Amino acid sequence: MDLTFLREAATVICFLLFIGIVAWAYAGRNRERFEEAARLPFEQD
Repeated sequence: MDLTFLREAATVICFLLFIGIVAWAYAGRNRERFEEAARLPFEQD
């Protein structure tokens, strides 16, 4: 096990984490919550 292998493993793990976050963000069950958050700046008191 050398430094190159650890760097490659860290890159793969970070890429998989990124894909997971993107999948979570585009999941249908989060849509309503994100749309509500997007409208917050336009709501007036």
